[in-house]
Amino acid sequence: MLPPLQRDQIDVVLVSPRNPLNIGAVARAMANFGFDRLTVVAPYAPHWREAKSAVGAPGLLKNARQVATLAEAVAACTLVAGTGTLTHRKPEQRVIQLPELALPVSDSIAAAGRVALVFGPEKHGLTREDLSFCHLLVEIPTDARQPSMNLGQAAAVCLYELAAHASQPLPTTPGPSPKTISGTQTASGTLDRIATLIEETSLAAGYSPRTMQDANRHDLRLLLRRLGPSERDSRRILGFFRRVLRQLTHPPTR
Repeated sequence: MLPPLQRDQIDVVLVSPRNPLNIGAVARAMANFGFDRLTVVAPYAPHWREAKSAVGAPGLLKNARQVATLAEAVAACTLVAGTGTLTHRKPEQRVIQLPELALPVSDSIAAAGRVALVFGPEKHGLTREDLSFCHLLVEIPTDARQPSMNLGQAAAVCLYELAAHASQPLPTTPGPSPKTISGTQTASGTLDRIATLIEETSLAAGYSPRTMQDANRHDLRLLLRRLGPSERDSRRILGFFRRVLRQLTHPPTR
């Protein structure tokens, strides 16, 4: 099973859950496998922390983080894995089966990154917009006659898979090695800052009309997550586009 320090690098994120009992079931599953970092995005019910289904995990619900947006929930994460079925969905990011999830999670843990495992609302799952914040779409193998799973059950099987198979040897000295630091991928929040800056630069250059702004923003989020730049490369990209944007908005006088 994953050691406590490595479990602490994994966040469970619930997007707009409607039923407090389902939130409680997720908390109970987290407690079963030793995970305690829960974030709830824009919950439908105001009293979700009081779910009686969180048997053995009331403290986990009490300490859970509540945020307004998925972007905020995963801002510190270097790997964001959305969950869902491919039924009625054309994925725009890499799709893996649940048994394959342990490897990328293990790699992120080894690089001292943070991982978010994201679950969508009970009625329709993660939206196309939600998935644009995800590096991966994780499909849980199910019978084609009943592809969807209860939220608590889906969380339980995913967390079992991670607890059992994503373990990495703990370092002999505190902190990541210099090699690990140089190869660390960029946090999701920084990728969003890059996307925003590229968008501002494109608008200033007249590259794209404002009517395409939402579509371009969506595509940039996906592109940056597919590229997976390192922290060093991300700083260079930010610096480059800041200089270009300044030249476009404050051209030198002659």
